[in-house]
Amino acid sequence: SLPGLLLLTSFLLHMEDSHASPTRLVCDNRLIQKYIGEAKDMEKRTGQCPALPTLSCPAVLPLVDFSLQQWKSKSNETKRQEILCDLALVVGAVVEAQGHVTLECGARQLSQLYQHANFFFLLLQTFSLKAGPQEPGCSPRTMEQTHVTSIFLTYRKLVQGKLRFFFHDLAKDLCK
Repeated sequence: SLPGLLLLTSFLLHMEDSHASPTRLVCDNRLIQKYIGEAKDMEKRTGQCPALPTLSCPAVLPLVDFSLQQWKSKSNETKRQEILCDLALVVGAVVEAQGHVTLECGARQLSQLYQHANFFFLLLQTFSLKAGPQEPGCSPRTMEQTHVTSIFLTYRKLVQGKLRFFFHDLAKDLCK
């Protein structure tokens, strides 16, 4: 399918662009810090866009706050599945919002957010972790939001929190 091919191509170009092999992304802490910085920048620039519309159909976003103690007790595969579910909701919310935001400022930021969130979504699908008990499908805790900026806030919190800690946990095994 053409959209799938375009997605794969953009993913590979993005990978090439940042030279981020999965192992390098996990082992080089500067890369995740770069992505956190980019998430903050996107959120800030979106907040400066004039007249962003309120979404007529609320975006369903994951609740990405978590207890570090609970997080540490989960297997890496469970963490990966949880982040994939969260990213799928963020990507879906971005796609939905793109249909409502026509002004260039917001549309450009949403396009960038889509690329970033989808990059991590595709990347996490490539990690082959030791097969443990298969998790049941996605059932993340969610909230509904009508403000476009809340999509960016959720993404930043996800990258700054779960994703950064997940990479930190993977680094213990991969970066010896």
